[in-house]
Amino acid sequence: MASTAIAPLQMSVSELDELFASSPAGPVPAGRGAGTALALPGSRWSAPLARVTGALWRGKVFNPIRHELLNLLTPLDFRAFRAAVREEPSLLDGRPCIVLDYSKTSIVAHWVRDEIRQVGPNDYLGIVFVRGRQVPLRFWLSFTPVA
Repeated sequence: MASTAIAPLQMSVSELDELFASSPAGPVPAGRGAGTALALPGSRWSAPLARVTGALWRGKVFNPIRHELLNLLTPLDFRAFRAAVREEPSLLDGRPCIVLDYSKTSIVAHWVRDEIRQVGPNDYLGIVFVRGRQVPLRFWLSFTPVA
């Protein structure tokens, strides 16, 4: 679990949605983003669920030159589920966001589209769409600052 994700785990769904809505797309991230799944945020179950999902999904590695990413799975950081990365309008509000599109890159996740926006100098908040509909899952990505 990303250390900066303690505050998002304590935020409510509406607070996370407001943060996403009020944030800029930001630049396409580069490198490894430590991930935290935000299931049932603001509830007593958010931290335990983040720990459980953190055993499987660890984050994402972005390659801005190739306009793609790979998800990191298991403590071995196995790389899987490639996504195309681009900036375009959000399905949520039409404002710019960074889209993580699995439709042409993943047989398993081809119906998934993630959208992220920069919510801090090294942090991005993501929302998830399945078959064009937002699902009640969000995620947080924390990138190590470049020295």
